[in-house]
Amino acid sequence: MAVHPIVIHGEPVLHRRAAEVETIDQQIRTLISDMDETLEASHGVGLAAPQIGVGLRIFNWKYPETGAAPNRGVIINPRLRLIGRVSQEAPDPENELEGCLSAPGYSFPLKRSDHVEITGFDAEGQPLSFEATGWFARILQHEYDHLEGYLYVNRLNDRYAKRWKKVVKREGWREPGNSWLPGVDPDPFGHEGEE
Repeated sequence: MAVHPIVIHGEPVLHRRAAEVETIDQQIRTLISDMDETLEASHGVGLAAPQIGVGLRIFNWKYPETGAAPNRGVIINPRLRLIGRVSQEAPDPENELEGCLSAPGYSFPLKRSDHVEITGFDAEGQPLSFEATGWFARILQHEYDHLEGYLYVNRLNDRYAKRWKKVVKREGWREPGNSWLPGVDPDPFGHEGEE
């Protein structure tokens, strides 16, 4: 198992639809182990394969409050269905703040559905299906978006999108080649020393 660098906004793999996994073999299981290790080192709650430069439809999560779903896991070739509608109201800047390991150190408010259903396959190729609500539903939507070639910042309303564009320019994230290594580089969200 190995921790991989997490690629940042300008990397092309983050902006195109990831490919279906054709066969769940040892190479895929090794990738999943590496993703688990990288997620652990990053102190994140979810990680999609494109975030470590691999354009495949896989993401993992680690979140204690999932309801009936496993509080950590992986899903391969997921399909996501929104059950709850996404409100058209302005997002709450305190309770709907979202961040991303591929936009390190920045967070913006975003409206999401409060209820989703996801289906796909686990690391052994067994069917996986469950519903999620609340913050866990947000995590699943965020990671699923990565597989569709979107970052959450692509969904920001005009007010926050303008702020994000200034961040991209200031940080130099228009171009590929930027990354950070969890466990080695300073944690962009300030989680050093957390267990």
